[in-house]
Amino acid sequence: MGMARFTDKVVVVTGAASGIGEGAARRFAAEGASLVLNDRNAEGLEALAASLSGTPVETVAGDVSRMADCEAIVARALERFGRLDVLVNNAGVDHLGKLDEGDFSAFTTVIESDVYGVVQMSRAAIAPLRAARGSIVNVSSVSGLGGDWNHSFYCAAKGAVTNFTRALSLDEAKHGVRVNAVNPSLTYTGLTAGMQEQPDLIAEFETRIPMGRGAQPDDIAGPIAFLASEDARFVTGVNLAVDGGLSASNGQPPLR
Repeated sequence: MGMARFTDKVVVVTGAASGIGEGAARRFAAEGASLVLNDRNAEGLEALAASLSGTPVETVAGDVSRMADCEAIVARALERFGRLDVLVNNAGVDHLGKLDEGDFSAFTTVIESDVYGVVQMSRAAIAPLRAARGSIVNVSSVSGLGGDWNHSFYCAAKGAVTNFTRALSLDEAKHGVRVNAVNPSLTYTGLTAGMQEQPDLIAEFETRIPMGRGAQPDDIAGPIAFLASEDARFVTGVNLAVDGGLSASNGQPPLR
């Protein structure tokens, strides 16, 4: 890779114990960042931290759906490192199902994690981010750019993240804080494990992605790092589809 764009920078990554969050944490570590990593999975966090030899790392187990936990993550960053340059809002949960299926409490769970978590972490971090003229990168989804079958709760949440990204970027530009999002399509992580157990479903998804496959976490980590870096210093308010071309085709399957 050979880049060290985040030397002397402090990066918070939520949902860092696996998947896209883990990939992002490893990418920032490789580029010289000091890290504050959050997840509900304390053991997974510790395992990740132990594997990042040579990288200054703090771990904060907690749930971003709770404001107090968000404030604790930021407090740890400031206590240990004295600043905060980048916030990656990655933590979230998925939900598959029809509107009238299952227990409606699932909707509350998705909104609290995927929307409240992003808004609360951003609010907790905004003062030190302004001081550092830093940036926020939200992990939204192509489900926040258009609709998906059998996915209405998740689409509602990610649609909110997409437009929150735009609106917050307008308010924070004058403070020097950039706010962007990545919008992945199918990514092979623990979050999509249930889908991956259905080969026919995965195959159907993959036929609709022009590049013919889903993403690996590293495929998303690179664009996250770009948006957080000085290379993107004139980029704000962007929802960047990282989807193998899916949104370019409006999700239409290829002509046979």
